[in-house]
Amino acid sequence: MPKQVDYESRRRRIAEAVCFLVDERGPEGVTMRDVATRAEVSLGAVQRCFRNKEEMLLFAVDHVGERITERVRARLSSSPAQSAATALGHAATEIALLRRQHRAEARVWLAFVAQAAVSEPLAARLRVSYAALQDLLGRLITEAGESGPAGDGAAMLDPQREARALLALSDGLTSHVLVGHLTAEEAEDALHVHVVSLWERLRTSRPGQDV
Repeated sequence: MPKQVDYESRRRRIAEAVCFLVDERGPEGVTMRDVATRAEVSLGAVQRCFRNKEEMLLFAVDHVGERITERVRARLSSSPAQSAATALGHAATEIALLRRQHRAEARVWLAFVAQAAVSEPLAARLRVSYAALQDLLGRLITEAGESGPAGDGAAMLDPQREARALLALSDGLTSHVLVGHLTAEEAEDALHVHVVSLWERLRTSRPGQDV
């Protein structure tokens, strides 16, 4: 009986190999043959999963974005009793990829971002990933506003606008840590200050106020 192939599992394995090579030499230095070698599959197996290099890179971008999003969700679900403000801080920290074990992933993400400046298909995939993360932060900000003493505080703040600002800060801190401008601890402190400020505005805003 012919052996059945789990193509989705193989595609993820190939995506991991792509990420390893992107970290080592950037997206432009990745070849399908080298990916096959790294993933320990045949070149034909790679070509059966992806028609060309661009399709393979796009899948790898999605893979990294989904992995970050799932990690954020897992961290939130692991502590259901945490406050909305704490959950928001945890989510922002995960998105910023500040932990040492995520440093390679941060380098890969930024390499894709840099390549997206000259690749519209890659930029389109990154926009989808950023939109998903922004939506997640927006929901957490809404929940934080609804759980605060004011109760109606979130109504005076635009959750998506605040989510955009928090996402931009989290994403920007990634590069500051990678180039050594900030330590991971300093970046975490910057995130903490911003989240605390946002939480205070959610607590004190009232209908009719200018926020």
